[in-house]
Amino acid sequence: MPSPRTRRRSRAFTLVELLVVMAVLGILAMAAFPLAEVAVQRDREHELKRALWEIRDAIDAYKKAMDASAGASGVAGPTYPPTLAALVKGVPSANASGVTLYFLRRVPRDPFADPAVPAEKTWGLRSFESSADAPRAGADVYDVYSMSDKIGLNGVPLKEW
Repeated sequence: MPSPRTRRRSRAFTLVELLVVMAVLGILAMAAFPLAEVAVQRDREHELKRALWEIRDAIDAYKKAMDASAGASGVAGPTYPPTLAALVKGVPSANASGVTLYFLRRVPRDPFADPAVPAEKTWGLRSFESSADAPRAGADVYDVYSMSDKIGLNGVPLKEW
């Protein structure tokens, strides 16, 4: 028959056992941390792609509406939006109904930009007159790009997306 002392020892953990378990948990946590960073980066990149598609689709829709309006009135001029805010403010419809066409509810934010900066200022703007290799702002907004210096998980700089 075991003594009461032996019974107590068999139910408790020793300090060495606890230290081993803590070391194993620490190693597992260190292995999981880089995976968590990659997951966060992947989510931000997905959000960037979605925002770029949304803005670019709105720019294309704005141009299409302005081309239709210019064709109906015979007035020629720039058909790309002058600013990103113009996509939110909208433009009058080409027909005489007086309806305003809106292209964005709000300008999406670049997920890699400083959160203190207004959403419209987080994007680099490319004018129709500038080349894709050297984008610069101008009288209109032909395209947008991220101003982040980071490299995507695919190895391509975010500025080139």
